[in-house]
Amino acid sequence: MKSVVFVCLGNICRSPMAEAIFNHLVDEAGLSNAITVSSRATSTEEEGNPPHPGAQETMRRHGLDFTGFRSQPISKQDFETADYIITMDQQNVANLKRMAPAGTEQKIHLCLDIVPGHEGQEIPDPWYTHKFEYTYDLLMSALPSWLNKISN
Repeated sequence: MKSVVFVCLGNICRSPMAEAIFNHLVDEAGLSNAITVSSRATSTEEEGNPPHPGAQETMRRHGLDFTGFRSQPISKQDFETADYIITMDQQNVANLKRMAPAGTEQKIHLCLDIVPGHEGQEIPDPWYTHKFEYTYDLLMSALPSWLNKISN
């Protein structure tokens, strides 16, 4: 069983959208018994909160399930059990590398690095930009490639 954790700052916009999209892709591929998907925050500011209303609206529009979702900070156990920790921007990468127990740093990846020509590109935080559909589009440009990589 492979484990994927998506991470952003508050775990109320980008990473829950990534979790919902990836879960959908995993289900469509018939890989629900082979890949577990979750999402976490690098901060505790939003702990226990549901996704941002803009993220909820976008997920509903695309038929994604986020039932029961609540923001959670990343834990030491997440670093140890995850095979892939996929994050949204360089600040998330820096925060995660600072928090990572020794020997787990190689699990941390920038989401768009898998898209040729987009290496190092960040997914802007829609909490600030209010561009939730753009966030969805960027995630959709990368997540099928992540699924291909992780499932092979």
